[in-house]
Amino acid sequence: IVIAYLFGFVLSDYTGLRMTGSLFETDPFSGRTPELKNLILPAFTLGIRPLAIITQLTRSSMLDVLNQDYIRTAYAKGLSRSVIVWKHALRNALNPVITAITGWFAELLAGAFFVEYIFGWKGIGKITVDALEKLDFPVVMGSVLITSFLFILIGILADFLYGLADPRIRL
Repeated sequence: IVIAYLFGFVLSDYTGLRMTGSLFETDPFSGRTPELKNLILPAFTLGIRPLAIITQLTRSSMLDVLNQDYIRTAYAKGLSRSVIVWKHALRNALNPVITAITGWFAELLAGAFFVEYIFGWKGIGKITVDALEKLDFPVVMGSVLITSFLFILIGILADFLYGLADPRIRL
């Protein structure tokens, strides 16, 4: 929220980014056109913290994997560094990263509720917050059901990604 306020309100004359605006702007001549500049601040607000933590986790996981015996064996066999890093090390280092990304999904979704509300976007987050203010419980239950379904899908996707990333894991 502080980042959105700083870049979208205080520095808006310099950045050209506005605090309000929708993803699509209506023009009488061209109709509905996407305005990607209105996506920068919400995406930056949601993604900067998880990006930093996932980058740190990927780095530490890669450093752990690069010190393993099979990596030294691959170097001894004469494989190039890029093949070792991309084919052998990264695939084995991705398990904790996939776990962290799926864990961060809950925080991103909760943050998206507030980001939609702050930026005035019409989405499931704004609908849910408005329904909570009006005590419209069927809408709240529906949004909780949709959100729960998304969590289940992310969990299933994580299981498939484990199988793709790590050759030792089979589904």
